[in-house]
Amino acid sequence: MESDDDCDCELDSTWEDEDENKTPNEKLKKSRRNMYAAKDMQDFRHRCLELDDDYEEDYTMEKEDDAFQINPLYHLKFYRGEIKAAPVAIHIDGFHKDWWGQYDLLEKAHYYIQWLFPIQRKVNNWRIHCLRKKEIMLFRRDEDVKHKLIKSYKVMLDFYGIRLADEKTGKVERAENWKQRFNNLNRNTHNNLRITRILKCLGTLGLEHYQAPLVKFFLHETLFQGQLKNVKQSVLDYFMFAVLDKSKRRELIRYAYLYFKPRKDFVWGSKKILKVKTYPWDCHHEMTKIHASLPPEEMGSDNKNDDQKDDAVSQNRLKGECSKSSKGN
Repeated sequence: MESDDDCDCELDSTWEDEDENKTPNEKLKKSRRNMYAAKDMQDFRHRCLELDDDYEEDYTMEKEDDAFQINPLYHLKFYRGEIKAAPVAIHIDGFHKDWWGQYDLLEKAHYYIQWLFPIQRKVNNWRIHCLRKKEIMLFRRDEDVKHKLIKSYKVMLDFYGIRLADEKTGKVERAENWKQRFNNLNRNTHNNLRITRILKCLGTLGLEHYQAPLVKFFLHETLFQGQLKNVKQSVLDYFMFAVLDKSKRRELIRYAYLYFKPRKDFVWGSKKILKVKTYPWDCHHEMTKIHASLPPEEMGSDNKNDDQKDDAVSQNRLKGECSKSSKGN
């Protein structure tokens, strides 16, 4: 029989500073948790912790001068419109305008996702450049390029059947054509890797507050609504642990624990802590009437692959389902 502590993992610091119900950090012995994923996400969080907005620029230039000769701020220049992405040869503004709603192109094309959402991880491909510390800091301080990053985020959300409902808070919700786009997500699971990259990029380049709302959306869709069955594992293994804000990450894990079935198989957090701390996390939150995922005026072409739109989900029906679920737990 598995212990309640069998999911405590030395690769996960989510519960490290809890004062009560502390459990020792142990290696997983009998668990279905993906340890490769746990290590990958731990490495990502550690790299982000090492970033310091107040660092001395001359220090970075001195330490990374040789690296810049290999990678001279490619991503920053791309977002400033100074260079085109390779090998698709498109400027950032052209991408926002011409690729919006081009779902076949977004699905089948390669390499563009690495230009739109760069991360620090190195890969053995000369077309793909990893972010350097100085580039990250310059990116974070440039409001114009961050605004363009948000535009890129909107393009990909629309591709996944999601819309950014609040640009300030990062709240997301279903787009009107969500059923078709969800079907595509279930068919093409390589998009799970893309979403993980997007979450890492948001956390790295100054949009950390966008991470938790997107992960909450996927948890709600997979665990509560029963959608996106082929995305569920990635949500639990990768998406949750990309969230840099530890308090928000805890809330997401508690929410996942609340709706994961069977609960005895939950391996993404300490059961000793979760059994005490878990509560129905705002199950009655407003899922407002789903709006059409239309591009803003400055974005979008006249063409769109998906003409068929799905009916909106009834708000009252959702609230009723939440009430039943809360009573059952």
